[in-house]
Amino acid sequence: MRSYEVVIIGAGSAGEAIARELRIAGKTVAVIEKLRVGGECAYLSCMPSKAMLRSAQARHEVGMLVDLGASPEAISLGEGSVAFAWAAKRRDRIVEERDDSAAASALEKIGVDIFRSAAKIVGANQVQVGDEILSFTDLVISTGSTSSIPKIDGIEGISYWTSDDALSVGTIPASIAIIGGGPVACELAQIFNRFGSTVTIIEFSTQLAGKEHPEIAQRLTANLREDGITVLFGTEAKGATLTESGASRLLLSSGNSLDVEQVIVAAGRHPVVDELGLEILGIKISEKRSIPVEADCRVTGQSHIWAAGDVAGIAPFTHTANYQARIVVENILGGNREANYAAIPRAIYTDPPVASVGVMSKGVGELHIGHSSIELSTLSRNSTDGGAGGLLILAADLFKGILIGACAIGPHADEWLAEATLAIRAQVPLSVLVDVVHAFPTYGEAFEAPLRDLASQSAKLNR
Repeated sequence: MRSYEVVIIGAGSAGEAIARELRIAGKTVAVIEKLRVGGECAYLSCMPSKAMLRSAQARHEVGMLVDLGASPEAISLGEGSVAFAWAAKRRDRIVEERDDSAAASALEKIGVDIFRSAAKIVGANQVQVGDEILSFTDLVISTGSTSSIPKIDGIEGISYWTSDDALSVGTIPASIAIIGGGPVACELAQIFNRFGSTVTIIEFSTQLAGKEHPEIAQRLTANLREDGITVLFGTEAKGATLTESGASRLLLSSGNSLDVEQVIVAAGRHPVVDELGLEILGIKISEKRSIPVEADCRVTGQSHIWAAGDVAGIAPFTHTANYQARIVVENILGGNREANYAAIPRAIYTDPPVASVGVMSKGVGELHIGHSSIELSTLSRNSTDGGAGGLLILAADLFKGILIGACAIGPHADEWLAEATLAIRAQVPLSVLVDVVHAFPTYGEAFEAPLRDLASQSAKLNR
């Protein structure tokens, strides 16, 4: 039996960071990872998707050269399938060909032991890895999440892709059906569409990106449809089969059918908790299959068991995982730090992107929430850039005089909305925010008019 002060199950964004920082602090650390050190984001999701989105955006911008005054005549883009293959090669270079050797070596060089296997908790302070038992003082669970596959009759009989598959291929299908309408589905739809695929999104609800403000979601839908993407709302894939020609046929709840070369399932993700042996420690997972944690990232009811990243089920983004990693490290080292999730940003990296932070309301019956918005098409920077326009909506607690939420769709919104993230986290008074001067012309100027409006609403309420 090998003994460690800290054993970490899962070496994704959170696990890798925790292992590195604790080892640097002098702890003996073991990491158990059966796939890749660095996790899904670095190799199969965040990084490859952003690389492909940038290539797709660049291709789209070439088609705008005449409108932007950069060329007197249109320039040929060439075959989309050839361009996609070239973009995929760039993507693979960026993600290091999905090879985690460098990341793993970096941990090993500082003295972290890495075990390439599945892990199972077998005792109060013991984890089994293959034929070996590791003992620990503290255990960190950071096993991440995996794609959820909906129950569709016959789905096993067709060749479908998950988002991981879709972001690993080097050739482009002529036609694609994407099951799901969340952020990943929207990003994949735009990538494949802009390289020439005929794309249909199948979404069972009434809007894309269900967590986003309805007005923002409507703009997102309009943008995708303007690109030529078909979006079907209130529709489910009830069955799947192969046609004689080898195409995948989806039987829809509308009674219609859809034949495509490729089906992509992007219907969400769920935490990886199966077969970990959590019951040995008395840990009960939530209805959403996540591991419940307290504000200090300790697993509920446990003193020396921690969880971070997607498996904790709180704002499942890489930046949340990195934040929770810092909380776990500080507390294992004797601190008493608690996480604050009031201002965790999220983004959909379509062109133009969607960005949100905070909350737009505090629930039914709340009397002191004010809202104000601005059309980005009114900004000087949008005119000079030939921008797509967009919308910014702000929400404030008028009684307290602070910003509580912001959401936007528009050029570079994923970047400039960071101003709202800081304002919400620091609870900067509206009276201070309205005194902020933005450079002209920038998209940051969008904050000024709605903030003045909210400050006025707050002043009237508090007279």
